[in-house]
Amino acid sequence: MNRPTKPLAAGPPTISSVAALAGVSIATVSRCLNHSARVQPDTRARVQDAVKQLGYSPNGLAQSFRRGRTNIVMVVMPHAGCPFLGDVLAGVREGIAGRYSIVIAEANLAEGSYEQVGAMLVSRQVDGLVLLATRPPFGTGLEDLARARHLPIVIGCESVSDELAALPSVQIDNFAAAHEATRHLIDLGHRRIAFVGGPLDKLVTRDRERGYRAAMAESGLSVPEAYVQAVPLSTVGGATAAARLLEAGPRPSATFCGNDEMALGAMDAYRRAGLRIPEDMSVMGFDDIRYAAIASPPLSTVAQPAHAIGRRVAARIIEEIEGGAPSGPAGDVLPYRLMIRQSTGPCQPPRSATGDTP
Repeated sequence: MNRPTKPLAAGPPTISSVAALAGVSIATVSRCLNHSARVQPDTRARVQDAVKQLGYSPNGLAQSFRRGRTNIVMVVMPHAGCPFLGDVLAGVREGIAGRYSIVIAEANLAEGSYEQVGAMLVSRQVDGLVLLATRPPFGTGLEDLARARHLPIVIGCESVSDELAALPSVQIDNFAAAHEATRHLIDLGHRRIAFVGGPLDKLVTRDRERGYRAAMAESGLSVPEAYVQAVPLSTVGGATAAARLLEAGPRPSATFCGNDEMALGAMDAYRRAGLRIPEDMSVMGFDDIRYAAIASPPLSTVAQPAHAIGRRVAARIIEEIEGGAPSGPAGDVLPYRLMIRQSTGPCQPPRSATGDTP
């Protein structure tokens, strides 16, 4: 004999209407929805039938707050349009899919975005914080705030200072990668090698510059002040640095850029000045973004495993949020490799922009 159904109130179905239709208590419905083992199979079946019949969808956000969770991870990054970080972010999304949602905060201190991020941390609107290729400038206290509120933090694609060494991080060995890239240029016969880096408040920029300087020093090569340029991490920044280097005397024969966007901007500026690449100027990048292989000429670069970095960042933040045992040391260092293409070549006799050889 079929159980008579009770008349249901108009409007969206509620947990009360599910309980009424299934003939159980609201607490029993809640246990079923949370997959509790304390519910008998026949009772669970009745609740599931009622949920389907009514089209009931539990309020996931409300459930999360009751459990002390929002199931949201905040990712702070310089700007979402960066090709390399876009690939890292894709790896993060893939790694946490089905478990957490992502909120992206583009960090620009001039626009007060760190204050907005801090406000979200104070109100505990997120379960974890991922810092990609960024760290709050000293004085903002964002990391201290997160730790004071016991909020898990993972740092990706950024060197970690001593005071943050205990935080989980995922990156490559930027010093070693820059050292090897510079050695490649030295092995091609270049002696006048410039370095184009980003803002010096970024630890990763400092690590790459240190690797460059170490390789130069080991080969007994000097580094004139004009050969080290700090510019924005963009094609415009690379073009600006190239214009300055063209005025340096003597002009370098090779340029090592701290990211591919700067390298592509520098190559364009050199070509517009009448230089051939690599015959008159070798250019080396860093990251191996999707445009590097199709540049003209294809760009030699340091390949970072962007997607793998993102997946590993996702695994680490899940471990931190859910209290699992760490699956590795605090700092994960992933492998890199040099991608040697046509933008670097043997050092040639100096040639002016007009094509004359001195």
